Amino acid sequence: MARANFENLRIYQLSEKLADQIWDLVSLWDAFPRDTVGKQLVRAADSIGANIAEGSGRGSSQDYRRFLRISRGSLYETLHWLRRAYMRKLLSAKQTKEIRLVIAELSPTLNAYLRSVSKSASLKTTERNV
Repeated sequence: MARANFENLRIYQLSEKLADQIWDLVSLWDAFPRDTVGKQLVRAADSIGANIAEGSGRGSSQDYRRFLRISRGSLYETLHWLRRAYMRKLLSAKQTKEIRLVIAELSPTLNAYLRSVSKSASLKTTERNV
C-alpha cells in the first residue's frame, strides 16, 4: 500500500499543532502540576502524532490502521487530561477553548482518514479474492 509521507498528512500536522500548543502552556506550570497532570497531558498529545508516524512506517495496512486507532485513543486521552487541567484551574477557559478548536478539527479528520485507509484495504482484499 503506497502511503503519503506522514509529514504531509493533515492529521499529522494538526497533531503537531495540538502537541505544541499543549507543550507551550504546560512548560509554564509550577513543578507539581507539571509533573503530574502536565506530563500526562503532554505525553498523550505527543502520542497522537507519534503513532501516525510509526504506523506509516509499518509494512502492512493492518498495522497502519492499528496505529491510527491508537492515535485516536491518544486523542481521547488528551481530552481527558485537558478536562483535568481545566477542572484543577491549571488552564483558563480561553486556553482550553483554543486547544479544543484544534481537537474539533483533528478528531473528525482522523476518523475520516482511518475510514479511508480501512476502505482502501478492504477494496484491495476484495480485488485479490476475485
